[in-house]
Amino acid sequence: MHHLFHLWVYLETSPLLGLTATLAVYTVAVGLARRLRFHPLANPVLVAIALLALLLAAGRVPYSVYFQGAQYVHFLLGPATVALAVPMYANLRRIHAAARAILPAILAGSLASAMSAILIARLLGAPRLVVLSLAPKSVTTPIAMGIAEQIGGQPSLAAVFVLLTGLLASILALPLLRRVGVRDWRALGLAAGTAGHGLATAQLLLQSETAGAFGGLAIGLNGVITALIVPPLAAWLSPF
Repeated sequence: MHHLFHLWVYLETSPLLGLTATLAVYTVAVGLARRLRFHPLANPVLVAIALLALLLAAGRVPYSVYFQGAQYVHFLLGPATVALAVPMYANLRRIHAAARAILPAILAGSLASAMSAILIARLLGAPRLVVLSLAPKSVTTPIAMGIAEQIGGQPSLAAVFVLLTGLLASILALPLLRRVGVRDWRALGLAAGTAGHGLATAQLLLQSETAGAFGGLAIGLNGVITALIVPPLAAWLSPF
């Protein structure tokens, strides 16, 4: 315990704190998920966020101090998203065979995600800033932040909505779709990538490379489509 205390004191004054804490907590979260056979509620990202929040609160470590080290993991978000091209390449034949159905499906999903977010938020009386920040919730974080800034939303708030959307999709997508009779991994992957971007896709990738391939494709196409349709939709549906 004495050595652990000295280690904590050293890490607390070093950028290594955020990096070490993130890797350690995520390792614990993945181990827990495996023990629970990757149950949706044991999503490693969700568990890791909760554990990190408790750890930082208990140690009274400011988020700015934590992020000095965690930014290295944050940087890897881009390469990790690009790495989804690996299962896509392995499933090129299946993607080509389903090409005619993919674009209409993702277009419908993009429209449904953006329109439902805007309309529901308006009906519940959310402020304009919240409505506009919520509109791009189903695309990956960098794209969502750019869209939110373009249409008058708040990029940081959009990033929070993206994270919450991805977590909910990773927990609910597979059980919900299977409950309504969807069994095809291609369809499951497209739905996860369109509605829940990388978090939901990563959850399905643990169970099927095909689902991960179609989810990765959906992330890219949904990002492009959402960037094109959200600005006019936001101007039309939230003119207040």
